[in-house]
Amino acid sequence: MAHHSQLLAILKASAKHETPSKGKQIHAHIIKSGLEQCSVLPNNLIHMYGKCGLLQNALSLFDKMLHRDVVSWASILATLTHADQSRHALAIFPNMITLDRIEPDNYIFATLFRACASLPEAAKHGKQVHARFLSSPFSDDEIVKSALVDMYSKCRLPDNARRVFDSIPHKNCVCWTAMVSGYARNGRNSDAMHLFKRMPVKDLFSWTALISGFVQNGDGVRGLKLFVEMRSERVEISDPFILSTAVGAASDLAVLELGRQLHCLVVVLGYESSIVVGNALVDMYAKCSVISAAKQVFDNVPQKDIFSWTTMIVGAAQHGQAEESLALFNSMLHAGFKPNDVTFIGLIYACSHAGLVDQGRQLFDSMIKDYKIVPSLQHYTCLLDLLSRSGLLIEAENLIQAMPFEPDEACWAALLSACNHHNNTRMGIRVADRLLLLNLRDPSVYILLSNMYAGAGMWDQVSKVRKIMAVMEVRKQPGYSWIDLGKESHTFYAGEVLHPMKDEILGLLEELGVEMKKRGYVPDTNFVMHDLEKHEKEAQLFLHSERLAVALGLLKAVPGMTIRVVKNLRVCGDCHTVLKLVCSIMGREIVVRDANRFHHFNDGKCSCGDFWSGSKALKRCKGKAITIKLLHLDRWCKCTKPPEESCRMYKPAICHIGCYP
Repeated sequence: MAHHSQLLAILKASAKHETPSKGKQIHAHIIKSGLEQCSVLPNNLIHMYGKCGLLQNALSLFDKMLHRDVVSWASILATLTHADQSRHALAIFPNMITLDRIEPDNYIFATLFRACASLPEAAKHGKQVHARFLSSPFSDDEIVKSALVDMYSKCRLPDNARRVFDSIPHKNCVCWTAMVSGYARNGRNSDAMHLFKRMPVKDLFSWTALISGFVQNGDGVRGLKLFVEMRSERVEISDPFILSTAVGAASDLAVLELGRQLHCLVVVLGYESSIVVGNALVDMYAKCSVISAAKQVFDNVPQKDIFSWTTMIVGAAQHGQAEESLALFNSMLHAGFKPNDVTFIGLIYACSHAGLVDQGRQLFDSMIKDYKIVPSLQHYTCLLDLLSRSGLLIEAENLIQAMPFEPDEACWAALLSACNHHNNTRMGIRVADRLLLLNLRDPSVYILLSNMYAGAGMWDQVSKVRKIMAVMEVRKQPGYSWIDLGKESHTFYAGEVLHPMKDEILGLLEELGVEMKKRGYVPDTNFVMHDLEKHEKEAQLFLHSERLAVALGLLKAVPGMTIRVVKNLRVCGDCHTVLKLVCSIMGREIVVRDANRFHHFNDGKCSCGDFWSGSKALKRCKGKAITIKLLHLDRWCKCTKPPEESCRMYKPAICHIGCYP
């Protein structure tokens, strides 16, 4: 018996300190000594392997056990749940009852509810386990009920969670926190606040549950206000997760100055070495357009994990730094990390916006062959976008038909947009007809459809699209841009200037307009989707929201300071040209974060290399030295005789060749 006690002590120490080498030695000794028939030792081995992250060892041992008891099942189910294998845990659970004739205890019920909580789509499984729990001897267990409250909350069934919550006579802090978090994460703000105020004791974890719930539900403003309130209540921050949540809110809102203040708080509290906080800061600086600061924080994270690397790779990709993303990927592999599905989304995205077709294809193939990652619809959409942007329309269409998913609105719209850019009317009409069969909700897709049909002279189809938009009451989302100037911020909507400095803003834009026209600028009214006179279209372009926000920044920001603007829609091609000219005229860096990516305007150039608008296709013209002229042409580009397709399809366009009509 003493021998058993020593073996158990070593296994528990191996599990606690996550040192599997000693545990494996004990496993070998157990097999040689014939002690494996005793369930106590194998059960502890399963627990040890699970704690050390050796899932396959735990599963192999569990499958070979001849006599499994309730502890065996509790160990393997907990191991699977902790290893993010909740689906596997739920899949094998019925075998416990049907094959081993074992009924679950309170620990197993709590584990199963935690497994369902990690899978929001598993509400049906959760209800079935709940029904078995009610008929079990443990139906009054308050700890299990707390797990059940958390499960229903995370499965977006807050009313079910509340009924379980109300059935608990002696509610502990965990139960209160789970219910508050459930209301907050499901958008039930008033219910969350009402219940939070009723809590007998509000500790750091209850504040964290409330704040993180609001942030996860997209209400970062409320979350940050509550964080400030928590600080005023002098709640001690003994866990760094609340800091990562607050930084995440600043990241989503793109409020750089607040993000910097939170970074200072992190340093003051001594949590700068925390991985979860470090990852949040990297993401915040990347989303607030300061990619250099993101890289600096990333380099200073002492023990990086896969999320650290992936966050930095995706951040560099969003800023058009494709080569940096690929270099980071190689460094990550050399450091011994295995990429996940999100890593490859960032890498293929980077290749898409830099036109790196071969690298994108290789990464997609490597993801499947080398890392055994099954591509999701998002991976296929990124690859489709890469092929489409690069003019490989036939290959893109073949991909969309061959992929093992039903193409959604985004897939078809990406291909249609590419057909429009590359002047492939025949394919464009085919794709447009396919899109019309879907129940579209995105207004920009309807506009894309209408433009494609109009370009082909199919006016009956144009009328049909407009009628559908009218019947479905589809309205284009109003464009707005937001600028943060430290102590103040302002939001501008397209077409209106509601600001005390209206005269100064419009005056500056007019002065810039005069200077831009001296440099060859002609407004591209093709980006105004309304039947108006030319001068009216030019007036609309003049009042696009990003121009107004940039003008305010130029007037009020500290001289030399980078102008940072966030826009809810994509920057139109004409504004893209204007901002390149403005940054050159004013000698200022301008960064615009739009719905798709970041644009760093500096010295008359943009970090996207104009690839987003298809202008790189112009560089395929042969026999001419490429120079940037920033000159709008009213006639076809005549850089070749006859002009190549890549030039004919842009009218009016920016001539990158240096030829004149």
